[in-house]
Amino acid sequence: MFDIRLTTPDLELRHLREADLGSLAAIFPEDVELDPSSTTYDGLDPTRNRRVGVYQTYWRGRAGWRPESWALSFGVFLDGQLVGYQGLEGDDFSTLRTVDSSSFLAGAVRGRGLGKQMRAAVLTLAFGPLGARFAITSAWSDNHASLGVSRAIGYVDNGVTADRRDDVAGEMAHLRLTRERWTASGWPEQVTVTGVEECMAFFGLG
Repeated sequence: MFDIRLTTPDLELRHLREADLGSLAAIFPEDVELDPSSTTYDGLDPTRNRRVGVYQTYWRGRAGWRPESWALSFGVFLDGQLVGYQGLEGDDFSTLRTVDSSSFLAGAVRGRGLGKQMRAAVLTLAFGPLGARFAITSAWSDNHASLGVSRAIGYVDNGVTADRRDDVAGEMAHLRLTRERWTASGWPEQVTVTGVEECMAFFGLG
């Protein structure tokens, strides 16, 4: 996976290595909500707990990799500088052919259209070499930036569920993108994907 490169007009995405984790933890934004299942430690302050979570999420993805259930962790680089994270995962992928995504950008580079480019990059990989049929994503109903990126890419609303948000209930909005809508969007022509061929066996596609 470390040879995969996803290139957009402004960005390069490559799979994170362990040596990148310190830099990634350092730019992890304070306004990104943690996965409720993440472990927190009473002896650490909130900032250090958040940074520990970056490491543990990465290690969990590598240790738990199976062709049936996998998670890619891309660093997002602007002019050679790490400015964000873009995840792509597939659960029971060989049967469902469905991917999910997650991401964040450092605050200093937001509002420049980079969120769309980084999502388009992993979707080009998913719907191209990996042969996905659908992409799904979710965000809290008040996360207008994330939902706006998804809708601009071509996702359509796919229902709302109630989920625990800290100690209260919140609304999680779900969206879905079909292969047909993606192909017609024009985004695939703006992304170059290289280095996938040697990885296909790890996705059960060799």
